Amino acid sequence: MTLTWIGRGWAGRFVGAALILGVAGCGVITSQPAPSSPTAMPESTPVASSDPTVTPLPPTGTPEPPLAARVNGEAIYVSDYELELERYRASLAAQDVDPDSQEGQERLNEARDQILDVMIEQALVEQAAEEAGVEVTDEEVDQYMGEMAAEAGGEEVLLTKLEAWGETYEGAKREVRAQLFGMAMMERVVSDIPESAEQVHARHILVDTAEEARHIHAQLEAGADFVALARAHSQDTSTRDNGGDLGYFPRGILIASEVEEAAFSLQPGQYSDVVMSPLGYHIVQVVERDPDRPISPENQRLLRERAVQDWIEELWAQAEVERFIEVSP
Repeated sequence: MTLTWIGRGWAGRFVGAALILGVAGCGVITSQPAPSSPTAMPESTPVASSDPTVTPLPPTGTPEPPLAARVNGEAIYVSDYELELERYRASLAAQDVDPDSQEGQERLNEARDQILDVMIEQALVEQAAEEAGVEVTDEEVDQYMGEMAAEAGGEEVLLTKLEAWGETYEGAKREVRAQLFGMAMMERVVSDIPESAEQVHARHILVDTAEEARHIHAQLEAGADFVALARAHSQDTSTRDNGGDLGYFPRGILIASEVEEAAFSLQPGQYSDVVMSPLGYHIVQVVERDPDRPISPENQRLLRERAVQDWIEELWAQAEVERFIEVSP
């Protein structure tokens, strides 16, 4: 168990060029009833009237292909979703996993929801990029594709690898364009993260019950050593051997915001009352404070990941997302 915030990572494309985006899969989703046959074309034949004086309405034109989802009014078609699923199936074969085996079927079933979520998330990011005026030129895409080919050992080798993964060169270019949009937006999102900030150096003791925490708190008030009590009682295995030491951290690092709030309210040498969080019951002690300390590379990474994840979740929360297919088996 650890108190440090662990980013869920950036969602990736399952095949072809990796799309570096945030893992969401959560947020406000307006579910719509799935059509009785998601792969059937919408019915466009007019219904004849029993009144001979009424002229039947003419067909309304070419019906829209079946939808897998709609994202703020933008269509994601069943055919594109099925293509992504087939690409993932091909990628399993390229990894020497038989898609028809039990393992292959389990992995395919797990991927169904994730693939649609990634497609929805890609649409959200590209919509945000368009709104922000972010542009990706053909020259940038071609340069990236050239770098991919050079890294693979040449364009022919790259084409062979893409084919093995069920991808085409043009499809890979579309993936690269999406990746560049995502990278550009992420750079905007993390641009405000400072190089230094107010930080505290704190310790904590984590236990399962309020009664145990109060007992330890009473020992501290009687003069017991915080480090010794942490080593003897803390359930946080990642810090227990170091006497509960969390090191220096700025705001926004700990997954238990209650512990972070308590730490920033204390002065060096002080310890908190019993603090309850979803992890359990804590007692927090501040060792040192620094009003302007450089943020470590690891904490910079965590802050960047959290900023991107928060941004992705905000996109989901503000979006109107309609799903029209059942993707779970």
